[in-house]
Amino acid sequence: MRRINGTALIIAALVVTVGALAFPVWSYADRSGTGQANLNASTVATQWGPLSATDRDLLVKVRLAGLWELPAGQQAIERAPSKAIKDAGDHLVVGHTDLDRRSRDVAAKLGVELPNQPTEQQQGWLRELSAASGQEYERKFANLLRNAHGKVFAVIAEVRHTTRNALIRQLASDANVTVLDHITMLEATGMVDFDAIANEAAGGATASPSGPPPPDGNLPPAPQPAEPTGEQSFTSQPSPGAPGTVNTDRPEVPPAG
Repeated sequence: MRRINGTALIIAALVVTVGALAFPVWSYADRSGTGQANLNASTVATQWGPLSATDRDLLVKVRLAGLWELPAGQQAIERAPSKAIKDAGDHLVVGHTDLDRRSRDVAAKLGVELPNQPTEQQQGWLRELSAASGQEYERKFANLLRNAHGKVFAVIAEVRHTTRNALIRQLASDANVTVLDHITMLEATGMVDFDAIANEAAGGATASPSGPPPPDGNLPPAPQPAEPTGEQSFTSQPSPGAPGTVNTDRPEVPPAG
């Protein structure tokens, strides 16, 4: 009898232990504070698919971008001394006019409330541009707008990758094309300070950089183009019709006339 009771106790203890070990695995996805739990808690159902907090954040960011970049582009067309900055401003106006209309249409369908004025920081950028002139204005315009576009570009890519909502997916695709066009036009001005952008990004990074180690400095010298000697050598047999060679297999044709 004691042996049976002892065996029963051991079996019961094993069942409790296995259950305790397995329970966190079974319930991990539903535990408060996990990424999955946060996603589920912030997501609402729509006829176009689940709408997450990140999806809604993209709608707000696209709207905010238009609220300050549209007037910035219009100002550049009117005030910039150079054609390159004027062209960049024109792309901003055209792109954000269309993108703003799309974001408002999607927000109305999904029931997302959008802001109607830029943030304090964006208003500060507009004031900074208005106070500048000449080349200083152009440098500020190119770098403020390029930096802002680069940051939202990363957000668009993440949403495009993860969204389960068809309307947000299409908006992210449209925004990706528009923002890349604006980045390209701003960089074409030749006034973007890439060192400043890289240093700012590095200052906000928390993870150690990865990738192969830097070169050790013993790189082979770049090949130098051969200098023309003014003489042609016929020691080798070039292929018939090769550019820059004389084809001796065909008779020479005298010039017309």
